[in-house]
Amino acid sequence: MSLLKALTSAGALRTLDHALAESLRRLDPDTPDAVLAAAALASLAVAEGHAGFDPAEPQRLIEAPIDWPAPDAWRQALEFSRWVACPQAGDAESPADALLVFEHGLVYLRRYREYERRLAEGLRRIGSATPHVAAEEGKAGQAQVPDHLAPLFARLFPDAASGEDMQSRAAAAALRHSLLLVTGGPGTGKTTTITRMLVLLAAQAREAGAAPPRIALAAPTGRAAERMAESVRHAVQALRALGVDEALCAQLPTAGTTLHRLLGTIPDSPTFRHHADNPLPFDVVVVDEASMIDLPLMAKLVEAVPDGARLVLLGDPDQLPSVEAGDVLAGILRAAEASKDSGNFPARHVHLTRGYRQSAGLDLAPLAAAVREGDAETALSLLRSGSLSGVHFHEGNADPLRTHRDELLAHWQPLAEVDDPAEALALANKLRILTAVREGPHGARSLNSRIEEMLTGARSGAPNASASRYFHGRLLLITENSYRHRLFNGDIGICLRGESGTLMAWFPGDDARAPRPFHPATLPAHDSAFAMTVHKAQGSEFDEVWLVLPERFSRVLSRELVYTGMTRARTVLSLAGSAVVLTAAMARHAERWSGLMKRLS
Repeated sequence: MSLLKALTSAGALRTLDHALAESLRRLDPDTPDAVLAAAALASLAVAEGHAGFDPAEPQRLIEAPIDWPAPDAWRQALEFSRWVACPQAGDAESPADALLVFEHGLVYLRRYREYERRLAEGLRRIGSATPHVAAEEGKAGQAQVPDHLAPLFARLFPDAASGEDMQSRAAAAALRHSLLLVTGGPGTGKTTTITRMLVLLAAQAREAGAAPPRIALAAPTGRAAERMAESVRHAVQALRALGVDEALCAQLPTAGTTLHRLLGTIPDSPTFRHHADNPLPFDVVVVDEASMIDLPLMAKLVEAVPDGARLVLLGDPDQLPSVEAGDVLAGILRAAEASKDSGNFPARHVHLTRGYRQSAGLDLAPLAAAVREGDAETALSLLRSGSLSGVHFHEGNADPLRTHRDELLAHWQPLAEVDDPAEALALANKLRILTAVREGPHGARSLNSRIEEMLTGARSGAPNASASRYFHGRLLLITENSYRHRLFNGDIGICLRGESGTLMAWFPGDDARAPRPFHPATLPAHDSAFAMTVHKAQGSEFDEVWLVLPERFSRVLSRELVYTGMTRARTVLSLAGSAVVLTAAMARHAERWSGLMKRLS
């Protein structure tokens, strides 16, 4: 049996993957079976979040018992195929007539190889640029702060003299470097660091007689962008309390935006208004939740950053990678660390570890550290001991809707009593059930259906069930990008019935105080949002989180998923699941195939 037939018979391929391979066969009946299968697998790899796939380890992509070709024979078939480009000279653009690219040991769909190549090229361009006014490089790679900024720097970072304050190192590095990576877990002060860094950049421009820096704050989702802007506003208030010049504070932005809005969406088009030939009108672009950004979007963002501008990426490297293709932040960080001494990749990385923010009611740090390290024994011991304030372990409980029905309904029912859309959206973020999977009895879709029945009293299987689900107080989650609506995958809204009796779906606007209304029938693809997958919840925080693990192990489980789900909680975390599944999840890494690190370093 041919490899393509074996993959099809095993149910390993999607219809789209198989159709791609068959289209090549129709165009050239002599195309080797190994190349046809490689095209199908490269397509599947993108759907699974990879940039490409490694023909030496195809079992990482498909666990079915397949008789795989010998790696050398497979590589040879690829290298001699008319459909496969094999670039030999650096990062040259691949031929337009090549569907696949075989490079760095990976087989790519050409489009995704080009995204990766363009991203690497753009990052090197940004990182190689020297700011117009730069500090001198000091010992051990620490940037020296110019004398005229020293008093302000000391006020902003009183612990800098110790040499151990990573926040001050990050801010000082921004005075010299155009590409800055600031990473750390929840509460390590990333936004506070960036706010003080921006004040320094404003002061630096003023001292140089230059115009105030034009600054953009952005994030992959609307909720993450608003969280970032809110944190910056609070940090600015703290700066005023420290006596920082009001004129400098006034130069900092007070609002954030999604990356799609920043780049300028074009209705019914995957391209943006801002690109290499029409760059963004900003001197500093700060992007939060960088781990969520997929390969195509990051490539388009980097190309739109103008020459001489600074790009600052914030993120938590222990979180899940993006839902779509690529593990971009991880690749950039690995390249930065690998090039720390050689300087092959001109980026500065500062990792923050000290915890600055922790809810008085939630002691999550020890558990998060154990999960990050994959230490299941310590994690289970902490969970079972009940010693962590605000953390509750419901061991063996896979159905909180049955065991804690009244407690959960007491949160959702008041949503129907709120008339103001902005107030309702704020209240909606108080609690969320997070799941590892979308389908199945413990998946987000099934839980949402049950919650809707609880709230509306609808009978399961009632006629016209889809229409009846649009009720006052229903939470909605957008599941595909709609540039026409300016609604994007992950946006959360709520259905409310106005005084006229018309039911509208409200979603956050550019100003959180002015949500935008849509008729439910006009919305792009969406689900309910009482329960969400952990992936969809990235970039958000909720006062209370129920993290529900499936009864049986699933390939989507990983320590990154558990860590990301846990760290969405602000004050209360309830973890429901078995010790066996939790242990298995913590033994797995959410690894992605990517050639970005090699291209950069």
